Amino acid sequence: MIALYPDAANVDPETKRVLDVALEMTRISLRLEDDFANRMIAKQIIEIAKTGERNPDLLCEGALKKLREGLYGD
Repeated sequence: MIALYPDAANVDPETKRVLDVALEMTRISLRLEDDFANRMIAKQIIEIAKTGERNPDLLCEGALKKLREGLYGD
């Protein structure tokens, strides 16, 4: 799924796998299944991954936090 995003095109296969796992974990946590939601989640995960994070659990947590901040203004 992450491979659809230009920023992720130049990363190694293991990083793509980690990003996909984090995307799936976040999507399930939010109970979202549409393409729009996937793009929003992927964008957040990729931004966090650019900082060097490669742990899917932490990528998921970070994406959830950013998405919730956007929704609730925390």
